[in-house]
Amino acid sequence: MVPRSGVTPISRLHQHPEIHLVSRIGWLRAAVLGANDGIVSTASLIVGVAAASAATSEVLIAGVAGLVAGAMSMAAGEYVSVSSQSDSEQADLARERAELAGQPEFEREELTRLYTERGVEPDLARQVVDQLMARDALGAYARDELGISAVTAARPIQAALTSAATFSVGAAMPLAMILLMPRSFLVAGVSIASLVFLALLGGIGASAGGANVFRSSLRVTFWGALAMALTAGIGAVFGTVV
Repeated sequence: MVPRSGVTPISRLHQHPEIHLVSRIGWLRAAVLGANDGIVSTASLIVGVAAASAATSEVLIAGVAGLVAGAMSMAAGEYVSVSSQSDSEQADLARERAELAGQPEFEREELTRLYTERGVEPDLARQVVDQLMARDALGAYARDELGISAVTAARPIQAALTSAATFSVGAAMPLAMILLMPRSFLVAGVSIASLVFLALLGGIGASAGGANVFRSSLRVTFWGALAMALTAGIGAVFGTVV
């Protein structure tokens, strides 16, 4: 039955836009991690040095050094770790490519069994496998057996650049507070401002990923507050001893 509007249910389905947030996972994780680390590590460093009764210029130098070192560390760390993931993916794909070339029937049965275990009828599963293998056998195995797709594939350079950039942006926020606040209010001011920045970051990251905004903001704020409290305590202790 065709609706009075003349639009069939299938046509409506094609008109329905779908936004899959998983496509953002490659850069979103690195972006949130970089910005969060930039705020927490730099603010903690500033608070620790300021708590040790250092001059404003010394606190600023320490903060800038922390920004540069942290950005480079994040870029290198992300590149190395994600490259390791990419190497593992490529090794798995190379192994599957060799097995498809040497044992195509065995691989066909393996993929058929995988679909039947998910609830597809055996005859239909064989038809699906035949069509998929005729078009892109390796792609079918990468998605359904290895869990590798174009959306979730490792991208080392993207992760490195994203982490370094967002770390720098995050670190610049508590650094700016040094120039805007009097020395007597520096520890409390940087701490409060950084917690606000962390709450905003948690909310933005959760919103971009479709997660709970309040829970995400509370989580990052708690760990940021803990880090700054510990470094402030250490700075205060060493400031009176040294």
